[in-house]
Order: sequence, then structure tokens, then C-alpha cells
Amino acid sequence: MGNTWFEREIREQPDVLAGLLAGGREPIEEVAERIRAYHPRSVVIAARGTSGNAGRYAQYVLGAHNRLSVALATPSLYTVYQQPPDLSGSLVIGISQSGQSTDIVSVVGEARRQGAFTLAVTNDADSPMANAAEFCFPLRAGVERAVAATKTYTNELLAVAMLSAALASDEEEWDALAGVPEALAATIDANDRLAQQTARYTYVRHFVVIGRGYNYATACEVALKLKETSYVVAEPFSSADFQHGPIAVIEAGFPVILVAPSGEAFPDVAQLIARLNDLGAEIITITDQADVVSESGIVLPLAPAVPEWLSPIVAVAPGQLLALAQTELRGFNPDQPRGLTKVTFTR
Repeated sequence: MGNTWFEREIREQPDVLAGLLAGGREPIEEVAERIRAYHPRSVVIAARGTSGNAGRYAQYVLGAHNRLSVALATPSLYTVYQQPPDLSGSLVIGISQSGQSTDIVSVVGEARRQGAFTLAVTNDADSPMANAAEFCFPLRAGVERAVAATKTYTNELLAVAMLSAALASDEEEWDALAGVPEALAATIDANDRLAQQTARYTYVRHFVVIGRGYNYATACEVALKLKETSYVVAEPFSSADFQHGPIAVIEAGFPVILVAPSGEAFPDVAQLIARLNDLGAEIITITDQADVVSESGIVLPLAPAVPEWLSPIVAVAPGQLLALAQTELRGFNPDQPRGLTKVTFTR
């Protein structure tokens, strides 16, 4: 199963996803029914770090599938400046593995005080954030021992997707959700040689990670995992934003990680490959598209079994495994990244 908690928890993800699907549908449908009755005019998501990337995913899923306007909260307005915005009529969702960070709890608590609909999505149903919200949806991921989050992140993504399906009352979406654990397991198995494939990057200090649409969140999360565990500078971009200036950093040998699963955003990400090749970039592509293999230096394969809106739950796994490989190749302990603790408190 792996020699570190980080690896074990990466490999546990299909099982914990299946557990959330099995035990979470009825509770999330009850919450969704109440949300529909509330008729929120907008959605505000309070989250930081890895959970903030789940919030980025929620912006696309709830926007595209449920036609909701979704914004990320600015917690400093509540704590540092003590000038919270008007949240009346909003659905306010706190997403946090621990549910303990003071600033996120403050957003949820203030939202409830203002009469907003408040939902906590957390792995700790007894946490301050869970208690601050009117409703709580537990992640059911089990204890996560590695400092760098993996299984709580994919369960956060699944929780958001389940909420979207419940709000839409769409049985086809639930059928698609049922295939995610198997697709993730197949993707993890398909990347069992990743350490050997990517050993050449052991001495690299900078990466760019690119995705678009639903998988902009994946680019952000893969970059975060590389920074947290192997201490490289990894900068995430959408493929659109990257072409508005940052592409100037690319030179011969510069490593670029492209998150490019099938879907509407695939052509936009894939068209970068030719330009990056012309610039001499080293390209690592996370994809289920065989036609990009010859154009990419390294392909980290995806199981082609899920629609684009669910692909971030699967596409993040090769990035997690890349972070694991780079950390161990560099002689670091992925369970004890320097300067980090499992729970981060900010105000």
C-alpha cells in the first residue's frame, strides 16, 4: 500500500470516495431540498489552501450545472478589517478538512448571523466550522495522517459534485458519479511507473502547471502538492491566462505540466503543446487523449471513464503521485513537510 501515509492515503482515495457515495446521497439530497426552497441568489464559498481549490471546482460545477453565481469569500474582510459584506439571500458553504481555521469559521458564523443558508463541508463534524453552520455534510474520509491533503481533497470535490447532482435532481449525473471510484483506481494503477518516468526532473526548481475550466482547480492543487512536499516553485495557470504574459518565462528545458482530460476545454489546453514545443519546453501531460502522446515528453494516463465535470476527481491523482515521486527522489519525507502542520490557523 506504500511506505508513507502520503502514498497510502493517495491509494485509499477510491475506497473513501465509494464510502461517501454510499453514505452521503440521502443527507446531501435533504440539504439540497432545503437549498431549493431557500432560492439562494448567489453562492459564497469560504475555504483556504487545498479546500480553496475545491472551491474553485465548485465555481465551475455549480455555475455550469446549476446556473448559480459562485464567488470565493474574502475572509480578511471578516477578521482583519471587520467589515463583512451583505450575505443575506446567499448560500454560504464552508469547505475545510479540519473545520478549525478561525477566518473560515468567522465567515460561516457571520453568514448564519445574517440569515444566510450555511453549509459546512468538513471531515470533522464536531469542528468549530460544523458548529457554526446550520447544516453539515461530513466528508467521511477517515483520519488523514499525512500533512499534505489527498483523500480529503478528492472527497471535497465529490461532495461538491454530489450537491450539484442533488440540486439538479439528475439521475444521469448520479449514474456518472457512481463510476468515479473505479476510474480513479484505474488511473492510480496506470501510473505505477511514474517515479521512473519523471526521475529526470529531480533537480528542477521551477514548474508551470496548466489547466482550464473544471481542471483549473486541478492545476492549482497539483502545483500546491509539489510546493508542499518537494519544495519546488510550481505556478498554476489557466491555459487562457498563461498566454496573456506568463508564457514569456518558457525557455528550452522548462518543465510544463498540462492537465488535459477529454472535454470542452481539451482543445484549448492541447493547442498549447505545439507552441510549447516550439519554445523547447519539457511537457508532462495528464490526459486520456492518445493523440497527444507523440507531442508530449511524458504522458501520465487517465482512465477515460468519466465526463469532464467529474474529471478533476480523477485527474489530480497523477499530480499527487508526481509530487510523491519528486519528494522521495529528492530525499524528503512527504509526511513531514517543513514548516507545515496538519491544521493551519489563520485569522
